[in-house]
Amino acid sequence: MIVRSSQVLARSQAMQFSTFKKVGVVGAGLLGHGIAQTAAEAGYRVAICDTNEKAIEKGVQMIEQSLKKVAERNVKKGTMDAAAGDKFVQDTLARIETKTTDLSILAKSGCDLIVEAIVENIDIKKNYYKKMGQECPPSTILASNTSSLSINELAEASGRANKVIGLHYFNPVQMMQLVEVISTPKTEPAVKQQAFDFVKSIKKTPVDCKDTPGFIVNRLLVPFLAEAMAMVDRGDAKVEDIDTAMKLGAGLPMGPLYLADYIGLDTCLSILKGWTQKYPNENFFVPKVLEKLVAEGKLGRKTGEGFYPKSVWAPPKKQ
Repeated sequence: MIVRSSQVLARSQAMQFSTFKKVGVVGAGLLGHGIAQTAAEAGYRVAICDTNEKAIEKGVQMIEQSLKKVAERNVKKGTMDAAAGDKFVQDTLARIETKTTDLSILAKSGCDLIVEAIVENIDIKKNYYKKMGQECPPSTILASNTSSLSINELAEASGRANKVIGLHYFNPVQMMQLVEVISTPKTEPAVKQQAFDFVKSIKKTPVDCKDTPGFIVNRLLVPFLAEAMAMVDRGDAKVEDIDTAMKLGAGLPMGPLYLADYIGLDTCLSILKGWTQKYPNENFFVPKVLEKLVAEGKLGRKTGEGFYPKSVWAPPKKQ
């Protein structure tokens, strides 16, 4: 059996960065399953919680499929043989030792850190943090993967703001190397350090940010997308020309309107509406074309049409 000792050593060294032993993930969807997978790959025991068994089952299936792809690549590179690849997949899956639909069970499952990746709704998230703040052991750190909501509001809802922090992963979690670490004035310095250590232990790069709207990436990115949409509203340039200009002139891998379609126009609209209402003194605005497309059900990649036509975004195949 071929297993590079450097791979085993790397996992061991990664764990030494962090004092955590078990990590919980609430929400087994697109981002949640990736968060769980990266933690399990790094050697952490993992607990997953979602609203129903089917969601958990689907999340675990996505993890297994992703792990098999990782193993296949390693076998092709010669860093593993087939038996070692199978063992890697099974060992990683075995670390996902808790699967539950009951938040109370998760709260009492011995997690040092619980990362929330649930629906981007402030009221739902506040209710979640209130419950977890009451039921988790005092030492448990609660983290949110929100991309646009206030960490401070969530922290206050928990009743234990000193133990709450933001850990904003990017999609797809397994590939994207960045995690934004967002602290509030009440976050304990030790909690912030533990969060940084954890992110490094899963072989990702943490960046430090205060609780500003959209943190670093989205604070810069979403207004950029909105400005591109405003150019469409004014008739300054065509969609394809705006994107070509930004790719060839600014060296971007994709244009802003293609990216907006990729993200989901409903997501972009939700973020911009929330920010314009919550931060009226900032320069946030909602482009008319964005409201029009969402009202028409043209949400971009997820529906097969947005700024770009169906010839670009093929509708998703029915399962």
